[in-house]
Amino acid sequence: MGDVLAGIHATWEFDTDSVLIRFERGIRTPKLLQSLRERRIPHAAMSSVTLTPGKRDTVVLRVVPRPGADPLWEAAAGQLKEGCDPYRLVLPAERELLAEYYADELRSCLDPASDEPADRFLVAAPEAPMQFKAYDGRASFDGERVSFRWFWTGASSAKWKAGDQTYRASELAGIEWRSPEGLDGCLRLLPRAAAPADHRTGGSLGDLHGPVTPGPARAGVAVDGAPATVSRAPADQDPAAVLFGLGYGPVHESLPFAAAVLESVRRTQSAPAVPAPVLVNAGRRDPADIAERIHHLGELHQAGLVTDDEYSAKKAQLLAEL
Repeated sequence: MGDVLAGIHATWEFDTDSVLIRFERGIRTPKLLQSLRERRIPHAAMSSVTLTPGKRDTVVLRVVPRPGADPLWEAAAGQLKEGCDPYRLVLPAERELLAEYYADELRSCLDPASDEPADRFLVAAPEAPMQFKAYDGRASFDGERVSFRWFWTGASSAKWKAGDQTYRASELAGIEWRSPEGLDGCLRLLPRAAAPADHRTGGSLGDLHGPVTPGPARAGVAVDGAPATVSRAPADQDPAAVLFGLGYGPVHESLPFAAAVLESVRRTQSAPAVPAPVLVNAGRRDPADIAERIHHLGELHQAGLVTDDEYSAKKAQLLAEL
């Protein structure tokens, strides 16, 4: 079509096979949309198109994405507020006829299989590297590995005993993102039932955190886009999860992060396995950081939160990383 339709907070540019959505950077634009900047939505990623009355003399042109087509939409799992929906274009009511024209044009471009779930992600995920500050630690993602580094304040003794965590995308089955705007906000990584051995403990992530099993509950999104349920410790005790809170893990930071991880998990699972390169001295850590963690471990031991055996084993593990 090659036309442009400007609305409130966003502009849609119609191409022959997709719609390019550019979000405004104004102070009234939701932070999530500002952080996304722009997104290209292929016609094949659309399930349907609607045009409905909006608030205060407006109309809303909306594309309904196909299930499994957009990693951001899959990670959000229906938790986004209406104003943060990246598939809505709000227009003045006097532009309703023009909006109806474009809605009809888009409907004519829908894929014949638009009612069926997509077999792969068709919308690009936010690009790594990225990071955000959670309540109990800092989460970072380099495109292949997710790392959690615990804070002195906020992190539970269980997480300190486990130490900082790094997970390869190939070890994961999916993610669980619970909005910081609701109760129990967190980002949790869902391990595969038969994950590769964890390089710190010699066991598998499935042994450490429990396997993922398919189910109807809204506990998380597995790599195949289906919901997944897990038998797990609470997020504040789970070393594969970081907690959100007031000012921690905001939607515009943590949701794109979750979408990028989910996309990497699916891409890794669908790619042929290749031997991982051996990195010389890759496991070495800053001596000052090791000393700091041994000191904190000693405090936990003195407080009775760590047994003698746990203290000795963990101390030996930390020293081995020097």
